[in-house]
Amino acid sequence: MNIKVCGITTFKQLQQLDGLEIDMAGLVFIPDSPWYAGGSLSEAEVKKADFDVKKVGILRDPSLSDALDIIDAYKLDVVQLVGQESASLCDDLSTEVEVIKSFYLSTPADSIDALINDYDAVCDYYLFSGPVAVATDLYGEGPSLDLFKKARIEKPFFISGGFAASSASMIRAIDHPDFFGVDLHTGFETAPGDKDMKSLLQFRQQLR
Repeated sequence: MNIKVCGITTFKQLQQLDGLEIDMAGLVFIPDSPWYAGGSLSEAEVKKADFDVKKVGILRDPSLSDALDIIDAYKLDVVQLVGQESASLCDDLSTEVEVIKSFYLSTPADSIDALINDYDAVCDYYLFSGPVAVATDLYGEGPSLDLFKKARIEKPFFISGGFAASSASMIRAIDHPDFFGVDLHTGFETAPGDKDMKSLLQFRQQLR
């Protein structure tokens, strides 16, 4: 089970996540986001750091040149695209880094197959968020994992949505051959960008 923690805003947090053996750290490069990392993280400091945790740049509808500039500035390992990016852009970026394409599931009628069809050959991972991304038996809302089991997902995927330190046992019960990991965010912070490392440690220990 892989753990991705999104919304990292300080170098110290990156160091702490690396010490906790977290798999991926999400750095948001969307200027209007309260988790925007562009103004708080030193490019030089992050670029030269030798961490095992993968640095994931969260981008929304970037141009290819802007995305490549950010990848180079922070020596990113992965980009996560959360907007309406084309498969062509994903393909171009996949020659430089791993690519996560995010999809928002708003209703049970959303067709996962239709959403991912154009991206299957150009991404490394999917991430599903939204009110129906989490199974009924976890949070009492949305469909069960049948939504994922019926889809022809043949790529590792993350699920994001409402997870907290107490969610570990429920997450362990998710049974899908391509379920790769969880994306953690606001359930593990006391304010935007202020991560609760104690809760993250507790979660990691319970999950693994």
